[in-house]
Amino acid sequence: MASQIPYLDVQNLTKRFGAEVLFDKISFSIAEGQKVGLVARNGTGKSTLMSVLMDKEGHESGDIIYRRDLKVGYLEQSPKFDPEESVLEACFNHEDDPEKVLKAKQILTQLHITNMDQPMGQLSGGQQKRVALANVLIDEPDFLMLDEPTNHLDLEMIEWLEGYLNRGNKTIFMVTHDRFFLDKVCNTILELDDKTIYTYRGNYAYYLEKRQERMDNLRAEIQHSKNLYRRELDWMRRQPQARGHKAKYREDAFYELEKVAKQRIEDRQVRLKASTVYIGSKIFECQYVSKAFDDRGKKKVILDNFYYNFARFEKMGIVGNNGTGKSTFIKMLLGEVQPDSGKFDIGETVRFGYFSQEGLKFREDQKVIDVITEIADYIDLGNGKHMTASQFLQFFLFTPEEQHNYVYKLSGGEKRKLYLCTVLMRNPNFLVLDEPTNDLDIQTLQVLEEYLQDFAGCVIVVSHDRYFMDKVVDHLLVFKGEGEIQDFPGNYTQYRDWSRLQEKDEAEKAAATAKNAGNNNTAVNDGAGTAKRDANFENKRKMSYKEKREYEQLTQEIEKLTDEQKKLEEALCSGTLSVEELTEKSKRLPEIKDELDEKEMRWLELSEML
Repeated sequence: MASQIPYLDVQNLTKRFGAEVLFDKISFSIAEGQKVGLVARNGTGKSTLMSVLMDKEGHESGDIIYRRDLKVGYLEQSPKFDPEESVLEACFNHEDDPEKVLKAKQILTQLHITNMDQPMGQLSGGQQKRVALANVLIDEPDFLMLDEPTNHLDLEMIEWLEGYLNRGNKTIFMVTHDRFFLDKVCNTILELDDKTIYTYRGNYAYYLEKRQERMDNLRAEIQHSKNLYRRELDWMRRQPQARGHKAKYREDAFYELEKVAKQRIEDRQVRLKASTVYIGSKIFECQYVSKAFDDRGKKKVILDNFYYNFARFEKMGIVGNNGTGKSTFIKMLLGEVQPDSGKFDIGETVRFGYFSQEGLKFREDQKVIDVITEIADYIDLGNGKHMTASQFLQFFLFTPEEQHNYVYKLSGGEKRKLYLCTVLMRNPNFLVLDEPTNDLDIQTLQVLEEYLQDFAGCVIVVSHDRYFMDKVVDHLLVFKGEGEIQDFPGNYTQYRDWSRLQEKDEAEKAAATAKNAGNNNTAVNDGAGTAKRDANFENKRKMSYKEKREYEQLTQEIEKLTDEQKKLEEALCSGTLSVEELTEKSKRLPEIKDELDEKEMRWLELSEML
């Protein structure tokens, strides 16, 4: 029975922020082996909920119950370190445990932190977040609590982290905007919406499907309630003040009905399509540009005689590991950094709109609506139509009430969203977006994706968000480091599929080359020796009767395990399992994967003897 006790049980939890209720009497539990993703709009309390669960913040009412003796690892959104201590010292002072030190170095290296003696004060915010992530993983807790774990990770690191979290029977509760990451790692999604928690027992794709069903049902319920409300409102107005006992029940029911009928669903029924954006045929030409920096006494090449002619209406993505020069390339395009040689020739009609990683600068005492109206009162949509500043903010999910909040009251994600609105409100014809998805909620990302898909100008996006890139771009520049840049005509998923095929081809060619080299070495020996080795080669490759039986049995077992794995994954995404069933099946899934890995490796060894 002990295995059925949840790792975490939250009962009737309520939290206020001033007069505002962030969540009201929410309840949920997380079982051993569950990988849970929390999604919600910016400002609705995702990070606050994490802090409350970790006892970093108080709450008004409710109970938070962890399984006894549970070891919990917590990754904060903005971790703090002693600036004087070294990277290795910051990793929980594991110096006296050689195994922990080795593990720390391995994980830090995977996260591209290589100078273990560097003081933490010399690291960027992104590097400090990676050290904090390493801290959590090194400690091997029973339960991982992760707030935006993919922020400041490049694509290679994100894919490594996906694999790490999927190995074994880890239990996870995380907040992330990375939808690919949610889809690949999580088997349960919690949605915090309208102060309430909704549970979806499946991955992100399952959540999208079931959330749409919930919204459709809610719309139908609200419409039905509105129809009843009109009738009951007429009854209320016609009744005298002194009502009988039966009328009191009806009156109470009326007020409950009124609450439902007056619910408002934040749902955009239209897409914003501005037809007045104009850009000429000449955009920009990167004319044989070179750029290098001195990096601790070593020359670091960013661009090496690079040429590119940007096409009209092109939507380009720029990807690559951290430090390969993506942001520097953008700054050279915008004239903020000068190339060592060559130049960028920009078209006369181009009006850049630049969303940078460092561009968040507001007066804290301004209201949200005032920040936008300082730029423009409305956007011209063409054909005599326009959208006011307030309507534009509402399109990007700032409610009329939120528009009159002061900037200092906004969450970090809401400030990023407001900054995005200031860039778009200037009505540019060429958008340059450097990591636009960091700290934005999923709903805002969906709005931005639609906006960019319909945008009539040019777009360059630097991002580690694979889902976002697939939705928006049709062309990639892949920065590989040391000035090597690959031009790829497609989105990120297409690029990764192509890369894997290339890697497979190269591996097969290397194997064939090694085999040919072995054959050539054999040919130079004398005939007797050759015959002997040929005989040995044949004997070596000939499968024994016992090995044949093993091979046949492995084939059947792999087929059964693959079928079991498929059925388990379908069951975990079905949303019909009890906590006990979910726990049991979540434990079994990694066991199957380990068995499959072992059996498939042996099967491959035997198959080479055929």
